[in-house]
Amino acid sequence: MAATRLSDVIVPAVWNPYVIEKTAELSELFSSGIIAPVSELDAFVSEGGNTINLPFWQDLTGADEVLSATGSSLTVNAISSEQDIAVVFARGKAWGVNELAAQLSGSDPMSAIGDLVAGYWARRLQATLISMLTGVFASLGDESTAVNVHDISEDSGSAGIIDADAILDAGQMLGDAKGSLTAISMHSAVENYLAKLDLIDYVEPSEGDSRIPFYQGKRVVVDDSHPAETVSGVSGTVYDTYLFGPGAIGWAEGTSSKLTMTETDREVLAGEDILVNRRHFVMHPRGVKYAGAATGGGPTNATLELAASWTRVYEAKNVRMVLLRHRIANS
Repeated sequence: MAATRLSDVIVPAVWNPYVIEKTAELSELFSSGIIAPVSELDAFVSEGGNTINLPFWQDLTGADEVLSATGSSLTVNAISSEQDIAVVFARGKAWGVNELAAQLSGSDPMSAIGDLVAGYWARRLQATLISMLTGVFASLGDESTAVNVHDISEDSGSAGIIDADAILDAGQMLGDAKGSLTAISMHSAVENYLAKLDLIDYVEPSEGDSRIPFYQGKRVVVDDSHPAETVSGVSGTVYDTYLFGPGAIGWAEGTSSKLTMTETDREVLAGEDILVNRRHFVMHPRGVKYAGAATGGGPTNATLELAASWTRVYEAKNVRMVLLRHRIANS
């Protein structure tokens, strides 16, 4: 029997939407509600351009006034507008399958490629988000008065170690809006430490065999791409843990007339089939506009990590994200 080639089983117009759907299914960022689709943006992503303007009205200001019986007029306060800005990403990757290797293996390598590619993108989107958060919180921390950042990492002794009080204090950064925080994202070493303190609850899902962790009702997302660094003058590893409200990160995915989203190629002399998959999307921290360079396929992850790439435009408590920077015991 002849080896199965990518071109025999992949139909670009059908396969790419499957990968998009499967990526969301595999990603805890979507299932936890941290990333929420903004369907109104899909068309804008497809239209082209490096950034998307997201105008919004600022809240009303001014004290109410006592009505006058003498006909004095009320003071008119104008409503102000501001603009959030999201950057458009165009990313891609290619993979090759040697038909001889497929033949010798006795199995069809394409039987699992959909899940493999979707899992790949789920991991890469998570890495891109972590880079984005690094830059966003660097910017928020650099404001004249830092907002949405609770850094205890340099506190001495147990004061610098994450515990229930530290997480409560981090949530308090949003004041009376702290109830909007519904998810917490952390390094596996942090999750392991909190589990030892019996602060993590594990819920058995109705389907499947993977337990879902929760912290005081908040969905826990565990990923080792979270920053874990050695900082000069600090004893122990410093970890970044994030608290999120639902839809803190806006998402939209589109197609492009200038990009073939999925296609195949063949290196005849090498006997290798090649699959190319491209993504055209927006992943944006709501209320913190992108202020960096946006050319070509969008910024690199290294550019996203720069504080200069981000500027807050929402009131701080309406930016549904908080950074808790801390240590863990014996780290």
